[in-house]
Formats: sequence, structure tokens, C-alpha cells
Amino acid sequence: MTQMKISYEAARDELAEVVAALETGSATLEESLKLWERGEALAAICQEWLDGAKKKLDAVKP
Repeated sequence: MTQMKISYEAARDELAEVVAALETGSATLEESLKLWERGEALAAICQEWLDGAKKKLDAVKP
């Protein structure tokens, strides 16, 4: 888990902000690309957290 520098909740909340900003359509193309890239990174962080949680749950299943 290399990208997880922030908590799942913080990444999820920031991702929601990125999506909201993109949905307004008021950003320039360059700003939109930067937002998109940040959103992709945040989504990957969230997925890593979820994968880690699933792995832990799978490890304790009988």
C-alpha cells in the first residue's frame, strides 16, 4: 500500500470535492485535467484502503 498517505475518509471527502468541482464545468481545461488526475489518485487511495480492509476480513474468516 504505497499511496495511502491520507486516511480513507479524507481521500473520500476530497474525491467528492473534486467531483463536485468537475461537475460545475467552470474550470479551465488545464484545471479540469489537474482535478481529474487528482481524482484518479484519490480513487486509487480509496481502493487501496478498501482492498486492505477486505484482505484483513478474509484473513479472519473461518
